[in-house]
Amino acid sequence: MLFSGLGDVEKAQETLSVGVGALAGSTIMLLTIPWGLCVLKGGVQFTEPDMQPDYKRPSKLSLSAATLSTTGVALSPAINHGAKMMMLTTFPYFIIQIPAFFLTGTRESISKGEHYWAVGGFTVCMTFFVCYLYSQVKESNDTAHKLRRMTIIKESLKKGALSLKGALGAEVLELMKREDSKRAVTDEATPLYTTEQTSKHKRHYSVNGEIMDDPPPEVVELLKGILGDAFHFYDQDGNGDLSKNEFSLFLKDFHETVSPATLDDVFAVLDKDSSNSISYDEFIVACYLIIKTNDSTRSTRSSIIELSAAAHSLIHEENEDDDEEEEEHVPEDFTSLSPEEQQFAIKRRAFTMLFIGTALVLVFSDPMVEVLSEVAERVHIPPFYVSFILAPLASNASEVIASQYYAAKKTRKTITVALTALEGAASMNNTFCLSIFMALIYCRGLAWQYSAETISIIFVQFGIGALALRGKMTTFTGLIVLAMFPLSVLFVAVLEFLGMD
Repeated sequence: MLFSGLGDVEKAQETLSVGVGALAGSTIMLLTIPWGLCVLKGGVQFTEPDMQPDYKRPSKLSLSAATLSTTGVALSPAINHGAKMMMLTTFPYFIIQIPAFFLTGTRESISKGEHYWAVGGFTVCMTFFVCYLYSQVKESNDTAHKLRRMTIIKESLKKGALSLKGALGAEVLELMKREDSKRAVTDEATPLYTTEQTSKHKRHYSVNGEIMDDPPPEVVELLKGILGDAFHFYDQDGNGDLSKNEFSLFLKDFHETVSPATLDDVFAVLDKDSSNSISYDEFIVACYLIIKTNDSTRSTRSSIIELSAAAHSLIHEENEDDDEEEEEHVPEDFTSLSPEEQQFAIKRRAFTMLFIGTALVLVFSDPMVEVLSEVAERVHIPPFYVSFILAPLASNASEVIASQYYAAKKTRKTITVALTALEGAASMNNTFCLSIFMALIYCRGLAWQYSAETISIIFVQFGIGALALRGKMTTFTGLIVLAMFPLSVLFVAVLEFLGMD
């Protein structure tokens, strides 16, 4: 992208289309072909009655008309957040494109009119870039902290150090408080439902004389993350349900004393078909009800104290384990060095490899631009289209391969890793990569004359972003996403035929 705008100014204005093609092709290709393939490869069956992706028993699916709407992937909150971030970072395109719609004349006159708009676009790009990096680091730390707490709770339950309520009571209470705060703000600003509507949308459970509502989504996510393995372990016959006896055994092993009356109440409100068993989702709700009911003996304060003590003990053990695992990941030629020398040698090798990689990019970027321009001239196709197709194959192969690798594992976590990586790549293109073009326009006096290409980039990102804000994506939608890549090329050609640029 940088080298496409260097050299003689008049020639640079022509070769800049190669860089724009690489930008557009990279962004659109990553959000269409790998994304659609992730949905196809990572898709699982949707189960009745709410038609949610079933990750408990993922299997190889055959693509047929009957399965297009009944298979697909779950879109986690992280994917939803990445979609919002991606759409927000398209704002710099509008900064440079809006004046470009109205400026006409020679390259010099257009560049002069876009001069200060390019400065504004560059400033916004770099601001968004820094904010994006900060948000990624913060999210990573928050996720690591959350996973660490979940690990502590799991280990404490396995070792019998805490009861079910002792381990999860404080966490559930904290999440409930957050949910109540959000709901209070939402209700005060714009009530989602009237009192009558609210009663229709909520389910109520009566256990031990207490009336309780459905658990909030954050609580469900927490309980599934911690108790999912336990459900499958106690499902001794493997039928996907827990009988009352199996659930009682689970509670006993997790040191939760529950009276027979309370257990009967829980099954009475959840076991609607009188099968004397509960499904996985009903099991999560049952655990929530058990934790919330006063029949359990642990107080919230004592659970916090116990969990803190268990955390201190487990963190100490983890630190010892980390020290043992450290040597396994040290390269063999560094094992004879002291720990301080190992760290220095590893960092030196890492930065050396980064330097070599950057040097290779610098050496081959200029010839790459020349090659793509020459290919376009010989086949009589505009350089943008050649770069749009070929550049992403070279520059984004790693993201494509990695996303398919993770999607094939067919889990919520791996599909989240795959799709958020693609969203992150688009956000990087919207910020850091676009800032390069803003700098070229300002410093070299080039003109931004790529209205059709810009509209296509924005259209695809908002289209994928809107789809990614949902709770799931079907296989049929994945095929539509796949088709958006060739359609975007056709879209650019139609806009240019109609006179844009």
